[in-house]
Amino acid sequence: MKRFLIIAILAILALGANAQLPKVYNDDIDPIEQIDKALVQANENGKFVICQVGGNWCPWCLKFANFITTDEEIAKLVNDNFVYIHVSYNPRKSADPNRDKAMLSRLGNPGRFGYPVFVVLNQAGKVIHIQDSSFLEEGKSYNKDKVMRFFKNWTPKAVNAQ
Repeated sequence: MKRFLIIAILAILALGANAQLPKVYNDDIDPIEQIDKALVQANENGKFVICQVGGNWCPWCLKFANFITTDEEIAKLVNDNFVYIHVSYNPRKSADPNRDKAMLSRLGNPGRFGYPVFVVLNQAGKVIHIQDSSFLEEGKSYNKDKVMRFFKNWTPKAVNAQ
């Protein structure tokens, strides 16, 4: 009984810690339209699009969003090179499963890697890379060097280097 109580308390504390992270996904946005708008913005600014696919239901999704926005060096790298969007996918509460299927298909069916998953689109909207987030993790967070390497390797300058 004592062991169960300790486990229950730890679980509640873990959920509470994730609840304090800002919610970054908007379930009311049409994801296809969101991607299209991001591509227009990327073309106007010479950037690529990164779609962070996941949801507010995913603790690792919220951790990553917080991780890259609170580190100034990562935030600058992302802002200088990408239009970064949070594409909401919630299979348990989907209002339109066909739309979700079309969105996932357009992004190369990235869900096979788990969530969050990162899809890099070039300015033409072509999927040029799908990043499994587990390779960026370290302990209960993310590894800054690995995250920086991921972003640096997929900037327009790096991809288009001849």
